Order: sequence, then C-alpha cells, then structure tokens
Amino acid sequence: MSTPNSSLSNASFVLAALTAGGGAVGYARTGSVPSIAAGFLVGFLYGLGGYRIANGQPYGVELSLLASAVLGASSIPRAIRLKKPVPIFLSVLSTYGLLTFGSALRRA
Repeated sequence: MSTPNSSLSNASFVLAALTAGGGAVGYARTGSVPSIAAGFLVGFLYGLGGYRIANGQPYGVELSLLASAVLGASSIPRAIRLKKPVPIFLSVLSTYGLLTFGSALRRA
C-alpha cells in the first residue's frame, strides 16, 4: 500500500530523473554546459529530497520544494518569453513540484 510519504518520495525521484536526464540530453544536443549543470543540480536536490522523505529524515519536502522553486525561477520566464516546448515542459514540472511539495509542507 502506498503511503503519503512514498508518494512524495516517488514524485521527487521521478522529477530527479526527468531534470537530470533533461540536462544530459540538452548537453548532448547542444553542448550546453549550463544545461547539464542545472539539470544535475536540480536533479540532485530532488533526489536528495526524495531520499530524505523515503527515510523519514527532516527537510526532504523542503529540499524538493527548493528544487521546484529553482527550476521554476529559471524555466517559467524562458517559457513565457520563448514559447518553446522544453521551457514549457520544465515550467509544468516545476509547477507540479511547487504544488505537490508546497501542499505537503502546509499539511505538516
């Protein structure tokens, strides 16, 4: 049976994989070092948050919320300005994370 914590940790792990994988793909396609650095940094924050949530350690939800805020701060302005699929997708991911982890933090 799935618990709220396992759902949160799973969401964090999925976001970690998507952002880190996206950074690697961005680097492979364009050679963009900022893409891989940002992807792995945000992915690391999501992964660490998911690990801490799964193990009942403090600050897991906060780390995942921080990752969502960092991702949103960088992608939402680009999505509005460029109207391209990748920034829009990243904006959707960050919004999902902000809503998911923000709601969990409010309930705690």
